[in-house]
Amino acid sequence: MIKRINKKNKITENTTLAKILEFPKASKILAKYNLPCLNCPMAVFETGVLKIGKVCKMYNINLGSLLKELNEAYRVNIKK
Repeated sequence: MIKRINKKNKITENTTLAKILEFPKASKILAKYNLPCLNCPMAVFETGVLKIGKVCKMYNINLGSLLKELNEAYRVNIKK
């Protein structure tokens, strides 16, 4: 069972892609940063264990900017 991100916590470098992808705007934000995992055939099997921090490090993606944008979008999403 996937634990949902809630108002008390936020997306961090240790959050899995599966948890991040639970909210609607996440895939658009990840695509904006050219995250290759979204199109990778193996991602179906790995999203539950792949942590966003490790993925960013592997593909030289600015983790700080990505987390900021994801958390801002997530906060807007939970206020609705």
